[in-house]
Amino acid sequence: MWYRAMAEELYFIKTNPSVAKINLYNKLCREEENIIKFLQPDAKVSLEIIKKKIQDSVENLSKEELSSILTWFSSIYPADREETKTQLFIHGLDLFYEIPKEQNVKTFQEILSDYENYSKHNLDFMIDAQNFNQFLVYGLFFTDIALKEQGNSTVLSHYLKTDYPALYALAEDQFRKKGSDQGNDPALQRYFGDLYDLTKFYKGSIIQLHTG
Repeated sequence: MWYRAMAEELYFIKTNPSVAKINLYNKLCREEENIIKFLQPDAKVSLEIIKKKIQDSVENLSKEELSSILTWFSSIYPADREETKTQLFIHGLDLFYEIPKEQNVKTFQEILSDYENYSKHNLDFMIDAQNFNQFLVYGLFFTDIALKEQGNSTVLSHYLKTDYPALYALAEDQFRKKGSDQGNDPALQRYFGDLYDLTKFYKGSIIQLHTG
């Protein structure tokens, strides 16, 4: 079941606060007895806090509150991953991408941590799209440099170099310190490329949700 495997994956979510204010709020009101099974401690109080936050903006929810909502939705459709995503979208949460392999999740988060340390940008689980985009460009550069060691490279990274020379220099410097063990999986670079394409024109917040 998907909701039992969530800890092994990293999810990326775009929000629609206007839709969530109506659809998600109403669903929570209609199905209180179902959602409280996924809330703790003091589930009824937690639910009222969640409802109030959604009335203001779904982006006010904490990581734990969002995780509970996703787990609840996925438990409703345990055998249908796509229906879960569709229902989340209808209720203001667009789960638009995921990294499924545990090792790739770990490396992705290590690259994120290194980027935060060296760029002095702290990227929380809810990130402004512009800052997230900068990190993705850095990730593309870093994985491209790693893959060049194996004789591979990407066209996208090549074209972005002229627009982001400082990020490329940062990636080169970090690669020299880390060596070739990190970022040399082609799948990891595909994740960075996909996420870049899916968010480069987006202006809202990006949520990274990993329940492990």
